[in-house]
Formats: sequence, C-alpha cells, structure tokens
Amino acid sequence: MTLKNTLLATAVGTVALVAGMATADTLRIGVEGAYPPFSQKGADGTLSGFDIDMAMALCAELERECELVEQEWDGMIPALIAGKYDAIVASLSITEDRKKRVDFSEKYYFTPSRFIAKEGATFEMTEDGTEGVKIGVLRGTTLQCHVEKAFPKADLLLYNTQEDVFADLATGRLDLQLNNTLGALDGFLNTPQGDGFAFYGEDVDDPECLGEGTGIAVRKGDPLAGELSEAIAAIRADGTYATINDKYFDVDIYGK
Repeated sequence: MTLKNTLLATAVGTVALVAGMATADTLRIGVEGAYPPFSQKGADGTLSGFDIDMAMALCAELERECELVEQEWDGMIPALIAGKYDAIVASLSITEDRKKRVDFSEKYYFTPSRFIAKEGATFEMTEDGTEGVKIGVLRGTTLQCHVEKAFPKADLLLYNTQEDVFADLATGRLDLQLNNTLGALDGFLNTPQGDGFAFYGEDVDDPECLGEGTGIAVRKGDPLAGELSEAIAAIRADGTYATINDKYFDVDIYGK
C-alpha cells in the first residue's frame, strides 16, 4: 500500500470512529406529545411538558445529546423493542406485565388515577352498576387494564390520544373517563372544556394494573436502566427535579 493510500485509510477510519462516537453519545428518547401537562406539541411543532423537560435534564446529567422521537402511545413499547429509540420517557407506569417485555429505571413520579364525570353524576361503580356505561381511556394503558378488570360490563371506548378522550367526554359521547389526576386537572378540569365536570369517586387502588409509579423503559438487559436511575437520583439531589416539577405542578409529584 502506498503512503497516500495508508493516509487515506487512516483518515476514513478516523471519520468512522468519530461518527460512531457521535452516535453513541446521542440518546434517542421516545415521547408522545399528546398528554398535557406531561407532553404536548405546540402549533410550531415544538414539544414541551414535564416528561420532555425530564428527558432533557436526564440526558444532560448523563452528558449525552438528547434526540426526541415522537411515537403514538399504543406503539411505544413495540417501537422501543424494535430499536426506534433507546428509552421511553412518556409517563409509562411500571407494571409486572410490562416488566416481562422491557426493563425500567426507578420511578421518576407517582400520582394516583381517578374517574371524571359530569357534576352530579350518580353512577354506581360496580360491575353491574356500570353495565352499558360509556367509559373512555387511552388505548394500551394501565387505565384500560383496570377498566377491563373492574368493569367488564361497561362500554369501553379506546382512544389514541388523551385529547380525544377529553373531547368526547366534553361532548357527551362518554359518561366517564379515567386518567392520572394531574393530567386530568391541567389537561381538562382546569380548562374551559372541563367546565361542569369533576372527579368521580376516590383514587383508584389497583397496583396490579396501575403499577408502582412511572418509570423510564429500556430494552431488556440494557444497563441504561441503572444509569437513568442514578441520573434521576442526581437531579433529585441537586434541585433540577424540583425546578422542573414546580414549573408544572404545585406539589411534588415524585410521591412516596
């Protein structure tokens, strides 16, 4: 090989190495963008919300560039497994069923879920009492699991976005909807669309379906789960978490 070819080969190898390092330093995060105040998309396409800020803060803590990848909710885990992104930061509850498919970081928040109905509603929240009652939830969620288990005679309607659930509740196409309490407050009850509606019943107690908090999902066996857990602890300790939390909520949503 001539000196010229040797130098060329070395240069090509160096470029390839640099490109590989850049790719390794980029953390691709699966997000949704349709679950305010945790994630939403502005008219200009800009993503914002608690989950989005958390993703960026965790990437910064890990000293990695963040690439946000939008994905519809019901395809979140399949797309992760297929390699579309490296982790999911999209208010994904940690459940035993999901643990069979993916690994999780430690939780990064925990808030209860409650039903919403028209003010003055008198539904009997039993299997027979909800027969034929139209209940709407986001497709593929822990909320769907709970309604299917606790109210099998209800008329369960599944949606691709939480915004569509709220829209149908507001127009009377639904009798009830189940959602995270904070998402329900900021996304519906505290808006003009939610006028005349209120929480119905108590917090839902169903660890089997609703899980043990909200975590970040990664592919099975990926050490990134541990790295993200350490990053969550770090931003809790240095005040970054509190700054993000207080931007969206009046209480610490990290939970117990």
